[in-house]
Amino acid sequence: MSILEDVLAHVDANIEQSLDRMATLVRFQSISTDPAYKDECRKAADYLSDELNSIGITTTVRDTTGHPMVVGHDSDEAAKPGPHVLFYGHYDVQPVDPIDLWDADPFDPKIEERNGTKVMVGRGTSDDKGQLLTFVEACRAYKAVAGSLPIAVSILFEGEEESGSPSLLPFLNENKDELSKDLALVCDTGMFNADTPAITTMLRGLLGEEIVITAANRDLHSGMYGGPAANPIKILSKILADLHDETGRVTIPGFYDGVEELSPAIKAQWDALPFDAEGFLGDIGLSVPAGEDGYSTYEMINARPTCEFNGITGGYSGDGFKTVIASKASAKLSCRLVGGQDPHALRKALRAFVRERVPADCQVDFIEHGAAPAHSLSPDFPPLQKGTQALKEEWNKDAILMGMGGSIPIVGEFKDILGMDSMLIGFALDDDNIHSPNEKYNITSYHKGIRSWVRVLSALAES
Repeated sequence: MSILEDVLAHVDANIEQSLDRMATLVRFQSISTDPAYKDECRKAADYLSDELNSIGITTTVRDTTGHPMVVGHDSDEAAKPGPHVLFYGHYDVQPVDPIDLWDADPFDPKIEERNGTKVMVGRGTSDDKGQLLTFVEACRAYKAVAGSLPIAVSILFEGEEESGSPSLLPFLNENKDELSKDLALVCDTGMFNADTPAITTMLRGLLGEEIVITAANRDLHSGMYGGPAANPIKILSKILADLHDETGRVTIPGFYDGVEELSPAIKAQWDALPFDAEGFLGDIGLSVPAGEDGYSTYEMINARPTCEFNGITGGYSGDGFKTVIASKASAKLSCRLVGGQDPHALRKALRAFVRERVPADCQVDFIEHGAAPAHSLSPDFPPLQKGTQALKEEWNKDAILMGMGGSIPIVGEFKDILGMDSMLIGFALDDDNIHSPNEKYNITSYHKGIRSWVRVLSALAES
């Protein structure tokens, strides 16, 4: 047998021990947002550091102003073919509330059967402890069989992803020279379905903005002032209505600068997917697609920009009725971005759009709520081509080049700060209940996830 086949056989022969290590990691109550679990976060970081050191990846736990980072480098990384990769994951988890909806202790993982499928249930099994361990276990198997990894590997595990990553940016800037590699590998993603692997090649960016309109210097009696007095709710409502035309397109000048249509190959692949648009909306009690005319539901979710209203306030909203004209009204907006859209240029354009529509004797204020560009990989990117082939060989299906409607800020930060593109490969499923009670990870996702990373490592080493 080849070295690759030997490594895969080792993974299969030792899957029970791998599952034991996954259960051990899940038992740490590493809830990053709650200070009461600070020591548990440290224990999880120490455990990962010890495991990596035990397989020859020299690893240290680095203190930050929050929870620690785990940084490791393969001790045998010199003169390796292929790219030097930085693998990223996070060991922290979401809180478990509401605890009464869990079937068992969320930090006492159990293997059970659900709908004929074996799963491990527990907080963090899918997001992201099981996911990051698929890569660690792949490295373990390679080291055990071949004595070394086929490419140079570094590791970064953080402990604050579920609480906004406040320490991450300073850490990346302070350790730029050490962490800048040829390619980032990110596991915090999923598959198209339980049988179809995927690489996420498009992530939408995000622009968050709050608009506050102030008219009169106090709330007014609607009988005495209704008519002549400017009403900020009316002004704001008109502005929000003006942000879209009758076809669903955003009307901010320059909004679509940098937006490209899907390539014919990707569009054909997406159109052939067994995506149930009616079921997607039906699950949430809707039936009529909204959004831009001329685009499929799947395309709108993953590859088109949006401008959505997330909250609006103004006037009296308590019980009963109050005849008042509010002094202020506000709205929170989020724009999901794609392609080459510039979030900072769009913030300026949005503000100019709003200011043009505010009466001269009224005031508008803006509150920033973050900005991150979109991420995309060209289908011609050589590591992507190798990754898709490796996944096809493991799953006996073509890997889908997926988009993702949400945002993963770390991908943009790797590009901006460390100068690296990211390849996103994960094995989570939509029904894993991440962030919810009874989170689970399919045993097949874990086992074949390890095997998949073995194949990806091997493929990346090929010229």
